[in-house]
Amino acid sequence: MYNVMSPKAEEFISHEEILESLAYAEENKQNRPLIDEILNKAREKKGLSHREAAVLLDCELEDKNQEIYQLAEQIKKDFYGNRIVMFAPLYLSNYCVNGCEYCPYHAKNKHIARKKLTQEEIVKEVTALQDMGHKRLALEAGEDPVNNPIEYILECIKTIYGIKHKNGAIRRVNVNIAATTVENYRKLKEAGIGTYILFQETYNKESYEKLHPTGPKHDYAYHTEAMDRAMDGGIDDVGLGVLYGLNNYRYDFTGILMHAEHLEAYKGVGPHTISVPRLRRADDIDPDAFDNGISDEMFAKIVACIRIAVPYTGMIVSTRESQKCREKVLHLGISQISGGSKTSVGGYAEPEPEEENSAQFDVSDNRTLDEVVRWLMEMDYVPSFCTACYREGRTGDRFMSLLKSGQIVNCCHPNALMTLKEYLEDYASEETKEIGDKLIEKELDVITNPKVRDKVEDYLANIHNGERDFRF
Repeated sequence: MYNVMSPKAEEFISHEEILESLAYAEENKQNRPLIDEILNKAREKKGLSHREAAVLLDCELEDKNQEIYQLAEQIKKDFYGNRIVMFAPLYLSNYCVNGCEYCPYHAKNKHIARKKLTQEEIVKEVTALQDMGHKRLALEAGEDPVNNPIEYILECIKTIYGIKHKNGAIRRVNVNIAATTVENYRKLKEAGIGTYILFQETYNKESYEKLHPTGPKHDYAYHTEAMDRAMDGGIDDVGLGVLYGLNNYRYDFTGILMHAEHLEAYKGVGPHTISVPRLRRADDIDPDAFDNGISDEMFAKIVACIRIAVPYTGMIVSTRESQKCREKVLHLGISQISGGSKTSVGGYAEPEPEEENSAQFDVSDNRTLDEVVRWLMEMDYVPSFCTACYREGRTGDRFMSLLKSGQIVNCCHPNALMTLKEYLEDYASEETKEIGDKLIEKELDVITNPKVRDKVEDYLANIHNGERDFRF
């Protein structure tokens, strides 16, 4: 039965509890007094239970839906300001032994080009990413104990952190690899990873097992309990996600919030990030075959309701989504986006030949990083390349404490402005630089502590004169 403190996947993600929550939400989707009560609780900005959030997701009262969107936008501003953290994925290898039915890397796909980056190729790819201006990467690799053992991943991380090119440096490496052992998580921690990311795909055990018919990933419990083991291995920051379009969205929305509740209760700190990818077309994969697709409108509501339910958690949307869709959800809760992304193995240093397609999915937003940065600034967002909290040890509950204290305006905001200034000086086009310098000047007024502001102005001048890597 349902037990948020249980280490067992089928108890902290209870099928019966999810079904009861969905039935409760269905019964109350027009219950104005209850919805008002939940919204009033949400305005305290301390989060909601999975069941309360499910009621908001199902709400059919248009005026209350508008309140949901307004509240999500306010919570986003209060905790994250107008900063948007930038990152890029780097696919190391698409060798995989699993049989996942929604991923072109599945073992039975014999016509996708199989690739694995050598350390020399990684140097070229990361140098190209540094020349774009990126400071934060998310490493991706298929599950294959022969081709992609943990030793290979660790060697890649060491190589990446060691690459210094002009003013470029990757300062935070997040890792998205298959569920593994506490010992291997400990090795990843020692290698200096930032966030360990693992998507659940779906929390419905029966659907999960059908979607993963072969390979180690078939084991639902081992996969779902991975974040507990990662934290046991010393990793402070973990990132959750489901793949919307695989299974019923209401079920997985409720499941991911239950997972967040479990981590908060059992491990003392909730997820650092929640990602909201949607199923996309790819080699050998037709998303229409799953018949669980969601509209852009429902996607936006999911983002808003997650933001309200877990106000302290970062939210990520990738280039799977179009510019138009990303623009809408930025207002409702997203705090991190990718830019200039490639979903093939390599492809940053040199374009991948068409006949050697190794991509995991089709990208919907194909703009360059410079175009994405300029687009954000034109909407008054501050693109941030900051990695200060990770490098200053403000991870896990220490980062959450900073967020909850409201001091982000005197810490994260200054760091965002300084890393943006670095980007503008080293990588931006003239048009982007002009817009960015004006934005920085305006955003200095947001810093409430006069001593911090004076220091930031000194640091910005130093950055203009060639110095780098200042942080609070």
